[in-house]
Amino acid sequence: MRVQYLMRTGVVKYAWSKVLDYELGQSPYFDQIDEICDWVDWADVYVEMDDSIAADGASIMRYGVKRMDALHLASAKAAGCDWFLTTDRGILKHISSLNGMRVANPVDFAMEDES
Repeated sequence: MRVQYLMRTGVVKYAWSKVLDYELGQSPYFDQIDEICDWVDWADVYVEMDDSIAADGASIMRYGVKRMDALHLASAKAAGCDWFLTTDRGILKHISSLNGMRVANPVDFAMEDES
């Protein structure tokens, strides 16, 4: 909730991507999609999918990250994000930082932000 508060109040700026749009479109959880998609309106940056993101995603996959996860990371990197927050253990297991972008669980981020 703290991370969401920081996002909604503009303390933390965040990016949204075409990759996220695509993944949400594949989700069977229709009741949650509308609520999640509301966040796109608050995003400070929107990252379109392009060849450079696809190529960067392919490079990131070499760390053992799945294709869609690698594209999310590449999109965040292209947006110039300082942090990539995720609860995905597969990502967290393989990557803790990427070209200066820290990869962390939102709880860890919130705890660091409070200190």
